[in-house]
Amino acid sequence: MAASRPRGPNILITGTPGTGKTTLSEHLAEVAGLKYISVSKLATDQELFEGYDQELQCPIIDEDRILDEMEDDMSAGGNIVDYHGCEFFPERWFDIVFVLRTDNSILYDRLVNRGYGGKKLESNLQCEIFQTILDEARESYKQEIVHELPSNSPEQLEDNVERIQAWILQWRTDNGLGA
Repeated sequence: MAASRPRGPNILITGTPGTGKTTLSEHLAEVAGLKYISVSKLATDQELFEGYDQELQCPIIDEDRILDEMEDDMSAGGNIVDYHGCEFFPERWFDIVFVLRTDNSILYDRLVNRGYGGKKLESNLQCEIFQTILDEARESYKQEIVHELPSNSPEQLEDNVERIQAWILQWRTDNGLGA
C-alpha cells in the first residue's frame, strides 16, 4: 500500500476589517501556489447567511454551513483562509495563524475610505484597540501557532509575504514535501 501524500499547510490570515487580510492573502496564495479562500466571498457566493445585523450594517454568516462548505478543502490542505473572525473554525484546520494589526489612525482612514461610519466604524476601531481578534486567536489555537504581524504599510506587506513564504518552505521541508 502506497503512503498517502502529506497535505499542504493550512494558513489562517485574520484581523480586524481593514488590516490588509485580503491583500496579503491573495498575494501570498499567488506566490506560494496555495488555494485562497475568502470566507466572506464564500458566504456571499453560496448565500450562507442566517440574518442581517442592522446596527453594524452587515450580513450574519451561518457558521455551521460555512464549516460544512469548507471541510473538504481544509481536509485536503494547501489553503490560505482570510476572515475577520477565527473562534468558530476547528483548531485542527490550521497549521499556523497570522493576526494582522494596524495602527488605529491608519485603520480609521482605511475604514472611512470603505464607507464605514457610525457604529460599524466605532466597533471595528474598538476591536483593534482592544486586540479582540488577537485575543480570540490566542484563546482558540495553540500559542505557538499564533503570530501577530504589523500591517501598516506596503513595506510591511512585503515583509509579511516574505516571512510567511519562509514559514511555508520550512513547513514543506519538515513534512517531506520539499521546497
